This record gives sequence, structure tokens and C-alpha cells, in this order.
Amino acid sequence: MHFIDVILPIPLTKTFVYQVSEREAAFLKKGMRVAVPFGKSKIYTALVYAIHQNAPTAYKAKEIDQILDRVSVVSWQQLQFWEWIASYYMCSLGEVFKAAIPAALLLESETIILSNKKFQWQGEDFFSDEESLVYEALQHQSSLKIQDVSDIIDRKNVLPILKSLIEKEVIQLKEEVYETYKPKLLRYVKMHEDYSSDEALSALLDTLSRAKKQREVVLKLFSMEAMTKKPILVKELEAESQASSGVVKSLIDKGVLQEYHLQTDRVQYEGEETVDSKTLNEYQSQALTQIKDQFETKDVVLLHGVTSSGKTEVYVKLIEQAIAKGQQVLYLLPEIALTTQLIKRLQQYFGGMVSVYHSKYSNNERVEVWNHILKADGKAQIVLGARSAVLLPFSNLGLIVVDEEHEVSFKQFDPAPRYHARDAAIVLGKLHQAKVLLGTATPSVETYHNAQNGKYGLVEINRRYAGVLMPDIELTDIKEKHRKKRMKGHFSDRLIEAIEEALELGEQVILFQNRRGYAPILECQECGNSPQCPNCDVSLTYHHYRDQLRCHYCGHAMAMQKSCIACGSSDLSTKGFGTEQIAHELADLFPKAKVGRMDSDTTRGKYSYEKLLTSFERLEIDILVGTQMLTKGLDFRKVSLVGVMNADNLLNFPDFRAHERSFQLIQQVSGRAGRTQKRGKVIIQTYNPYHQILQQASVNDYQGMFKDQINERHQFTYPPFVRIIKLVFRHRDYSKVNDSSDWYMQALKTVFKGSGTQVLGPVFPAIARIRNEYLKNIIIKIPAHQSLNKSKQAILKIDKSFQAIPAYRSVRIIYNVDAQ
Repeated sequence: MHFIDVILPIPLTKTFVYQVSEREAAFLKKGMRVAVPFGKSKIYTALVYAIHQNAPTAYKAKEIDQILDRVSVVSWQQLQFWEWIASYYMCSLGEVFKAAIPAALLLESETIILSNKKFQWQGEDFFSDEESLVYEALQHQSSLKIQDVSDIIDRKNVLPILKSLIEKEVIQLKEEVYETYKPKLLRYVKMHEDYSSDEALSALLDTLSRAKKQREVVLKLFSMEAMTKKPILVKELEAESQASSGVVKSLIDKGVLQEYHLQTDRVQYEGEETVDSKTLNEYQSQALTQIKDQFETKDVVLLHGVTSSGKTEVYVKLIEQAIAKGQQVLYLLPEIALTTQLIKRLQQYFGGMVSVYHSKYSNNERVEVWNHILKADGKAQIVLGARSAVLLPFSNLGLIVVDEEHEVSFKQFDPAPRYHARDAAIVLGKLHQAKVLLGTATPSVETYHNAQNGKYGLVEINRRYAGVLMPDIELTDIKEKHRKKRMKGHFSDRLIEAIEEALELGEQVILFQNRRGYAPILECQECGNSPQCPNCDVSLTYHHYRDQLRCHYCGHAMAMQKSCIACGSSDLSTKGFGTEQIAHELADLFPKAKVGRMDSDTTRGKYSYEKLLTSFERLEIDILVGTQMLTKGLDFRKVSLVGVMNADNLLNFPDFRAHERSFQLIQQVSGRAGRTQKRGKVIIQTYNPYHQILQQASVNDYQGMFKDQINERHQFTYPPFVRIIKLVFRHRDYSKVNDSSDWYMQALKTVFKGSGTQVLGPVFPAIARIRNEYLKNIIIKIPAHQSLNKSKQAILKIDKSFQAIPAYRSVRIIYNVDAQ
């Protein structure tokens, strides 16, 4: 007997064994997909992990439902990489499988309702009205789907009715499996081969003398075929001959025209000829030479180049070399907004070799990119993507570029696997013997520490491209401005003056405020009450555009209150401000200026980033207000002024990385100013202009910031001197979260006693309830000299004991390794 181990896309740590025939075992390979029954009636897409002849001892192996592939859809290197992610980030292989593979490749099963042939009619009274409607429908149709039943009886919850019909033995349920990926087929047309000779064609035209429209279509097709050797689309023929689809259809029915379909990609490069990459200046050339030298001895190199120093052009030269060797290149970016700008630049140089992979692409589009990478064909030699692109099926990877490596967005928060794309990319590079280049103007403290210690290579570019000066950064004390009554709304007189100046010169302005919506709090002036989310421990944010209050954690929304819920007073006012309020104030202050807004409210659509950025590049927008999306690597030629609306809400954050991130954000957003000849200006509004981080950011003192932060991290034991594992306990019952986390804490203290590992907690986070679930955190700090693997094994042992306690089994524990 033959068996296979499979990975199921569910959060269970082990693989499952299924029985296969000898022929199936000979055909199957590791990395192929099979449909398998699981549980009572579910069918899942599973991935073949191993083929063997060892029967399971704990249960009887079921047979597989069907084989879904002719070749493996997951490469062996990819599986090796997934195993590392599952082990390092303490999650199951199934969770990695589900996160990595496009949803369209995961077969879905749908419940089909069939009538029971053995059922004997027992009169009208046997059924309720709704049941008789379902029974009657099954007399006319062989099967129904759940949605069909819902439509027939006009009810959303149809399960009670189906349950009753099953008990009465009227119906049977069956799971049907269907593939969700459908290749895109284009409809082409050509002359039937019977009319290929001149005589046959003229005879045909004579017979069509009365059918003028049909005759015109035939003549037009004949001339199109003579002019181009390419296949002719039915749509093109209809447009050229100005004929309706009915005319073309009747010619196909007569056998005059022959239709056929060809498979095509959903995303295609339709650009012009490619151009040669730019010549590098002396600083870029030096950096390129140094990177190549460092790559001789090091696998990972950090390129620390100030904003607008031309790092992208250096990447392009390295990509050219990798492609010349026939290798694949992965280019990782933290933000989808960045990919839209970079696609154009890379396509100018590499044309159709560039493929893009991120969450705004549809499932079918992602499957096509996946297939191109798997086949290692020319359409996906360069893959540009957000963090999920590290999970793709590369087979011949030569170079990985991680741009803006310091970005928090590279860390996945929910759901599992909670991986960090930068760290994962370094491991992926090792597996493929590929080189990894980390590029940024503001390296993360951990990366720079590794470069200083010689673990990574380090190359620096300290000059901006074309000798442009670094922006002039000015700190404005808004506490003083408020006292002297020099504020208009949230704008100081200094910022208003600078915006006016820039607009008069026909230049553009970027304003940064790291909070979306209109105002985070709506407060009653009489009793101080503010509307709270019923599901989370947060106040509702006011969104002016929809005139509603929204929770940014669970999405709960309610209409804007006209009076206080607690005391009935109509004296309500908003506290704090977001991007929406800034845009409103700008419309009043600068009525002639066109204002754009870029945050997650305005960029929900697939092409929304592209539209916004294109209109800003075309100077259709004068002032762009946005959240941190704006800060990352975007390149606008006409921006001369950047304003940071309030720097303090970045600094005063309960997080050991708050100061480092504030410095990075300010430096990055400042880097959007003055990228051509004129020196840019940055105005930072703050209540505390003498704060050390703001002072360091204003003079571009990265070294000073790094020195301070590394000393603090050493003193208070934070990364890179320790590894952090964060445990989050979640449950709807407050006391269960408390009791279970206390039990776990005691177990951890016992296990790690005297090892140098610190165990902190359990504590409630700042927002202790989200979506009606209470949260409690435990932080484990593991010293650098201690084995991380052994520490994780000890934690997993405690987890097994924890799961064995019936009272705690329902408490969900989230393990977050290298928590950000």
C-alpha cells in the first residue's frame, strides 16, 4: 500500500497521511496539489509533502479525492524555505502554505443539495411552506447550491431548513470541488481554409452580394490578414468593419469564418522599446564597485545612501548583471504605493521581464505571476513586490534587493505566519546562494549594528544625485505659536507663509500627518463623554466625508451624533486631527489650490495609488496630505516644501523603537523635498523643539541617533542584544485570559529560571479589548548568547501542557517572534 503526507491550509502543526494507489504514487511528486476529504464532509486542497509506504498508526488513512496537477506547483527550495518560516516564527506549515499560495490555487468545496431517491411522498402537511419550496425546486432541478436555496426561500440562514429536510430524509448533501483559477481566453477569428484560394474567395463574395454587412466583414478580414501576420481578435474585426457581433456570429455559423481561442496573461507589458540605464555619477559608481567587492566575501550588504542619492540606479546596474547570468531577481518594497512608481522605471530598462506581485492584484493575476516564476520564463525574471513576494516559487534566484529595509511594513502582524520579509529574504538568499542588498537612507538600528560588527557589508553614499543639497529642516514651536495666537487651525503662521511661497512659484507641497480620518475623538463639552466602540477599547474616529464615527480596529460604524448619548447636550467638539481635517482646513486657507489626500481611506481600489500619484506627478494636485504612505521612497520633481503637522505623536509612543521610527519617518518625509536643483524646505511643527531626536533629524545626524539608541538598548536589554518573543492571549472571557496568562507566566518563570532570560508580564496592552476579545501580553527576552531554538522548544513544551488543561483550551495564544 502507498501513502502520502500532505500539508493542509489550516493551522494544525502536523502533516496528515492519505492512501493512494500504486499508479498515483508513481505519478505524484512533492509539491503537487491533491484534493482530500477532511473531517465529516469538507474537502481541502492539500500539498504533497512526502510519498511512502508507512501506514499511520493512530487512524485509518482515507483515500484522496483527486490529483489536481500534472507538475509540482511548489518547488523543493520553496518548501525548504516554508519549513524555516514555520519553525522560526512558531507557526504551522499549513499557515505558511495558505499565506503563500494564491487563493485561486486553493480549490474550494461547495455543498450541493440533492434529492433523496428513496424518499416516499407523504402529503402536503409533511412540509412547512419553506421546505415545500425547496422540495418543489428539486423536482425541476437535479441539484441546488446553498445560495440557490437562500434565493428560493428569501432567507440568509437556510441551515435549519436543510437540517430539517435531512432529518426527514428528503435530501442528501454532497461536497463538490471546483477550481477557482480560470485562464483568460481571447477570441480570435480567421478565414476558413476552404476559402484560402482566390477562386473560392471570389465565389464566396458573389454569394454574399446581397448580405452587404457580411461581405464587408469578409473583405475587412482579408485586408487585415494581408497587412498583419498576427492573429486577429473578434473585437478588432468588429471595430474595424463597424459590424455587430451578430454579423460575425452568422459568418462563423455558415463556416465562412473560423473562431479559435488563445490563452493570454491578465497583466501584460504594453510599453515601448526599452532604454539603456542611466550612466552613474562618481559616487554611485564607487558604491557599485564597493558592493561588488563586498559581495565577494559577504552575502548581505547594506547600502546606506542619503535620500535622493540615486540608490535605484545602483540597484538597476546590479539587476542587469544578474539577468545577464540568466538569474531571477526579487525586488522587495514595503508599500504598494511605491511599486506603482517603480514599475514604470524598471519597465523602461527591462520591458516585459518585470512581474509585479502584491495584494491589490486579483487572484487570477497572482496565479499567472506564480506560474511564470515556477517555469522561470522571461516574463518573471524580475519580480517586484511587497512582503508576500518572498514566498514565491523561485528556482534560480541570483539577487534580492530589499528597498527601505528599515520599514515596519515588512513585518507581518496578522494572520500567521508573522514573518519579517527582510529577515526572511536573507534566509531565502542563503538557500539559493543569492546575494542580498539592503538599501535605505535610515537603516534600522539592528541592521546598522550588524554592518558595524562585520556581519553585513556596508557601503555609503553621502551625496545627493546631481549635487542637490539636503533639505533645510526647520523646527517650529507650536506651543509658543498658540501662546502668541499665531495659529490658524492646526497651521502655524510659518507653515502657512511657506505654503503660500511654494504655491506662488508653481511648486508642490507635501503635508504629513500620521492619522487618518477627521478627528480621533468626539467629546461632549458638558459631561466629557466620548462615543466608544462597543467591540473594542477605543474611542470612535470621526470621518467627515461619510459623516460617521468609525472604529479603526473592527470597522464598527455609527452615524455622527447630533447630541451627547450620556447627557443629551448638543455641545459636541472634536479633539485631535487627522488627514481629512487637514484637507478641509487647506480648502479654507488656500481656496485656489488643488488638495489631494493619500491614506488607506482614499487608496482602497486597485488603481487608486496609481491615479493619485499620476495626478500629483502631472501637477494636477498642488498640496498632497497623507499618512506614512507618503514617506517611502517616492520621487516627485516639483516638491519644494514638506510639512510635518505634529511630530510629537510620533515620539510619545509606548514602544522602545518610537524614537528610532520618529527619526526615520522625519528623515524619509524630508527626503521628498527638493529632489532637483533647488534646495527643499522642511517645516516640523512640535510642542518640544528641543527634543534630542528632532534636533538630530534636523541636522541629518544618523550616527548620533544610532549611538544614543544602541546605548539605550544595551542598558535596558532590547534588540539587537536580545531576541524578543511576544505571547498574546485572546479570549472573550476576561477571567479566562487572566487565569490562563498567569498560569503560563508561572510555567515560563520555572523553565527559564537562572538562564538569563527575562520574562515580563502578563500585562494588558494599551488597547486591551479588540473585536470583543480581551488581550494580555507576555514578553520573553532571550539573550543573544542563548540558543533561540532551545528556548522555543521549551515554550512549545509549556504550550502542550497548557492545551491539556480543559479550562484553558479555548484561549488562543499568538506567538510573535521578533515582535516589532
